[in-house]
Amino acid sequence: MVVLATKRSKNLTLFTHSPDGVRIAYDSVGEGRPIVLIHGFASSREQNWRSTGWIDRLAAAGFRIVNLDCRGHGKSDKPHEPAAYGEHMIDDIIAVMDAAQAPTADVMGYSMGSILTIRLLMQHPERVRRAVLAGLGASYFAESQAWRAMIAGAMEAEDFANIADPVAQRFRIFGLQKGKDRLALAACMRSPGHKYTQSDLKRSTRPVLVVCGGKDDLSGAPEPLAEAFADGRAVTLPGKDHMSAVGDPAYKKAVLQFLGE
Repeated sequence: MVVLATKRSKNLTLFTHSPDGVRIAYDSVGEGRPIVLIHGFASSREQNWRSTGWIDRLAAAGFRIVNLDCRGHGKSDKPHEPAAYGEHMIDDIIAVMDAAQAPTADVMGYSMGSILTIRLLMQHPERVRRAVLAGLGASYFAESQAWRAMIAGAMEAEDFANIADPVAQRFRIFGLQKGKDRLALAACMRSPGHKYTQSDLKRSTRPVLVVCGGKDDLSGAPEPLAEAFADGRAVTLPGKDHMSAVGDPAYKKAVLQFLGE
């Protein structure tokens, strides 16, 4: 494991390496019980968590925040091969937790980050104290590889006019923001997805909070996913969609109450 530092701005960016050699960016802010944050697809640790006020809110509440850029995103390496994603992304989280000296932590994901959190919870339950799954609900059981291929195709398309699906268009626009690599994002989406069944999830005994916006057509309702866990609970944010839910004060309040139990 190698840790390097870039220049200091508001936070110090650190790097560690995953077992396959891909360099993963992260930072550690605050003092107290650790919480690991895992951002959504085509986002980053800065965009998903810092710009929405989560870092300051969690630090003020007495947490040490371990905040990573998933491979293909932010300041982490951006492979263009689908085989470089998948299970390697779980290795990345473990590598960051080890580098940050957080053998066990609360873990919160958003959208894609929630899918990764579920996989971490099921494969390495000893690393997770409590899990927050936000921006992911009933859609977890419905997402198909064909849908993932459609989003990947939108990222790869040279001509925006050829993207017919409105959801794919939204992802493409998001992926065109400064500093994002749409071919790496396409590779991430083309990697095979792994989903657990409801009976699989019922074997997990860790407390889980599922949070979704009431108008989030990407996540669906939180209840079906929450009810799949042995100790799951659901929160709906009225009037919020997939984008506006991220920094919602009611979301923060629900999470802090859950983590404080």
